[in-house]
Amino acid sequence: MTTHGQPGQDWTVVLRRQPARIVQGQPQGGYTDAFELVCCHCGDDPDLDYREISPELRRIRGPYPIAAGVAAYEEHVRLYHSRTAIYETAEPISRSPDESGSKAGCPPKRERCQLR
Repeated sequence: MTTHGQPGQDWTVVLRRQPARIVQGQPQGGYTDAFELVCCHCGDDPDLDYREISPELRRIRGPYPIAAGVAAYEEHVRLYHSRTAIYETAEPISRSPDESGSKAGCPPKRERCQLR
């Protein structure tokens, strides 16, 4: 697994410790023992709490125990973000049931990614 500086710079997908909750883009109340996969290319926004994203994004995000999270991260990157990956051309997954815009720091959403 490769890391790329601070969130919002170069990265598009990250496995991170799941915050207890996110308020105004900041973790609040510590962290859980679970990990989550956040993929900006899929339309996810790292500043949104798990409860604020669509069910489709929740399936990608997790939560995962650490070993399963690392495996999900590697599979997601291999399937959807490698140079040899085949992308489905589709509308991006909505960030939440009523919102679909992009967030500063995340690249434009071009392809739809989903773990199988």
